[in-house]
Parts: sequence; C-alpha cells; structure tokens
Amino acid sequence: MNDRQILAALAEAVDRGTPVVLATVVATRRSVPRHAGTKMLIYGDGSGLGTVGGGAMESAVIDEAVVALRDGRTRLLEYALLDPQQGDPGVCGGEVNVYLEPYMIPHTVFVVGCGHVGKAVLDLAGWLGYRTVATDDRADMVTEALLPDVDVRLPGSIREALDASPITEDTSVIVVTRSTNIDVDVIPPLLATPARYVGVMGSKRRWEITRRALADAGVAGLDRVHSPIGIDVNAETLEEIAVSILAEVIATNRAAEPSDP
Repeated sequence: MNDRQILAALAEAVDRGTPVVLATVVATRRSVPRHAGTKMLIYGDGSGLGTVGGGAMESAVIDEAVVALRDGRTRLLEYALLDPQQGDPGVCGGEVNVYLEPYMIPHTVFVVGCGHVGKAVLDLAGWLGYRTVATDDRADMVTEALLPDVDVRLPGSIREALDASPITEDTSVIVVTRSTNIDVDVIPPLLATPARYVGVMGSKRRWEITRRALADAGVAGLDRVHSPIGIDVNAETLEEIAVSILAEVIATNRAAEPSDP
C-alpha cells in the first residue's frame, strides 16, 4: 500500500469519525526493513493498513499506538534491531525511529431537534470545536441551507440517526424537541447508548410528565438525564440558552477527565 492510499484512508477515517494513529518512520540507521517516510495507519482494535517493517518491531509499534489512542499523545519511538536475546525487536542490525501521531475525534455534540434552540446549540458547539451531529424527524429542518456548518446532518427517525452515527461515551446528547410525545419516543434509545451526557430541554413540569411516562413504560436510566437542561444563568435569548447548555456539557466533560498523578 503506497503513501497516497494511506493518506486517503486517514482522511476517510477522520471524516467518518474513527480515531486512528498515523505511524511514520522518521529516521533510520544502518540496515532496516523500511526506509524513512514509510507510513502505516493503526486503528483502536490493533488492525492496520500498510507496514513499518513487520515482525516484533511492528507489533510493538501497534501496542504503543493503541495506548496513544487512549491518551491522545504523540510519541517518538526508538528501536534497535540488534539482538532479540536482549529484548530488541529484530535482528536487522540497524535502528529505527517511528513517530506516532494520533488523530482523535473531537467530543461530539449530538442534537435531537433542529428548531431555534437546537440550531443555536449547534452553532456554538461548532465554534467551540466540537464535532456536531444534527437530527430531526422533519427533513426540511436538517438541510445544508439551514445548518451549513454542522458536520453530520441526519433527517429521519432517532433510530435511523443512531444507526448512521452511533453514539459513543465521548458524546453529549442535547434533546430539544417540540413536544413531550417526541421526547418519550427518542429518550429510550438514547439512554441505551454510552453517551457521557444526556440533557433534555423543558420546564420541570414538562420533564416530570415525560419522566412519568417513561417510568411507566419501564425505561431504565432516567437518573442520567439532566433536565431542566443547562446551568442556571438566567438565560433568555437563544444564544444565552446555548451557552447555558454547553456550559453544563463542558463541566461534565471536565469532571470525566482523568486527574494527573
């Protein structure tokens, strides 16, 4: 596989929202299996495209790449391919430096309901650098003309949206629909995902009506829902409401970050 194919696959992974590591041989000395500039893509499950030399060295590179996908940090690896009896990953007689560059997908803000509030949330989330996904059962609300800067637009049912863009633990879900009936329909499949945050727009009374209906239907995990949504900043305008909602998303994300040892 040549460099052009590797880079095309890298671009495809980024567009698809798949975390991946680009491993590049950046320096070599003496006899080595691959020359400087050789590239390989490594995914979170340890699979890859291309090769940086094969054998025990490549296996070690893959292991380090999987770790890099967990902490998001680049790495410069140095290998001496001299004597396996001393723990060296090869016998070529040379030395290899491999640079690992993880491409992490930004935290995703998944907005259900693309009315005025939903659009304001999507606009601010994009400005903050988040990956944005918008879905609404009304196809005319999820268009490029109305949502030009949204990364993924998914008109249709919530189940179709989840099939097209699965929610991971690095996702915040914002439910800002137009009725409690829709909330009752969309919340169960959302709570079945590992989303880090699930917030539902509405008054305390509206959420109580929705919660009661969901509880009567046997839906579990209702304590995960943040409602009324957002941090109380006495917001009035659409933009202020978006700030309130995303402030709570930021606080939840920061609380989930591992502390330094």
